[in-house]
Amino acid sequence: MTRQVYLDNNATTAVHPEVLDAMLPFFRTSFGNPSSVHWAGRAVKSALEEARDRVATLINCDSLEVVFTSCATESNNTAIKGAAAARLSRGNHIITTTVEHPAVTTPCLFLEHQGFQITCLDVDKDGMLDLETLEAAVTDQTILISAMYANNETGTIFPVREIGELAARRGVSFHCDAVQAIGKIPVDFRGENISLLSISGHKLYAPKGVGALIIRKGTKLYPLLHGGPQERNRRGGTENVAGIVGLGKACELASRNMQAESERLRMLRDRLEEYLLAKVPDVRVNGHPVRRLPNTTNLSILNVESDSLLFNLDLAGIAVSSGSACSSGAVKTSHVLKAMGVAAGATVGNIRISLGRENGAEDVDYLLEVLPEIVQRLRESPKV
Repeated sequence: MTRQVYLDNNATTAVHPEVLDAMLPFFRTSFGNPSSVHWAGRAVKSALEEARDRVATLINCDSLEVVFTSCATESNNTAIKGAAAARLSRGNHIITTTVEHPAVTTPCLFLEHQGFQITCLDVDKDGMLDLETLEAAVTDQTILISAMYANNETGTIFPVREIGELAARRGVSFHCDAVQAIGKIPVDFRGENISLLSISGHKLYAPKGVGALIIRKGTKLYPLLHGGPQERNRRGGTENVAGIVGLGKACELASRNMQAESERLRMLRDRLEEYLLAKVPDVRVNGHPVRRLPNTTNLSILNVESDSLLFNLDLAGIAVSSGSACSSGAVKTSHVLKAMGVAAGATVGNIRISLGRENGAEDVDYLLEVLPEIVQRLRESPKV
């Protein structure tokens, strides 16, 4: 049987065993509705609020600022559409970047069709946003800046603290999609002047189907989902208690283990990159050389195709990607790499390798054994 190695943790992560254990009672015995006033509801409500506290502790916010959602896509849509609607009397201009996830760019496109003005700022060759360019784009009609914390494809980390300071100085709300950063690097919601922050459970070893939107006190926001009074009237609908408990447990584990785990993954990633750059000709690492997530490497490999690389790695039991999982189904040019000016197509193959808690040195060694052979074989094969 072919060995299986999962190296696509930026797409999704396996649920941590302790997270699963924390969730199981809420499928079996603690099944009450948290909005119910009787004993079955009160116990569940208590667990929900404990999870809220754990999320708040990880990112340094007040627990009352945490609103649970179904996923980061819902959080992003709520933040962008809700802030736009709430601040329309102030202006109709929104600033974002060319390397955002589709869960940000698509709501912005929707608002553009509704008459809002959307400015998409370019990044440099390392995927970094220029702060002077950002400030120059702000006008007296600007109501929202939406910029990610860390890029899902390259791992490049934006200057979030500086963006927050700029937004606060200009009286603009700042939404940050922090999905890839949470649990990997420290995030300081309060200290970084973020108005709205999006989280996704399945990126940090919690289950799929749960997320959160952190809403700074005083930030005007219209809800996306209208219904009951759940989440203090900011998100209607009965809460996914088991998922929320899982998210809370995952945040607790991240608070405890993040520093050591991030350093372990950084060492594995650096060894992987150093070996490939030394042993395989014409390989480039994409992304900022310093401000980058510790678990992520994005590689351009000359004279091979992305789909052939992915196919052959899959045959060897190695799961990687060419970019965002939400763009999969057909291998196509990454909008992130395109914005960075990275070549793609028949002559350059691009792959993303993202390490996680279940990966060890043996997984990296297996990849380093297999990938150079695949690259050599593809380069030597006759081109049709």
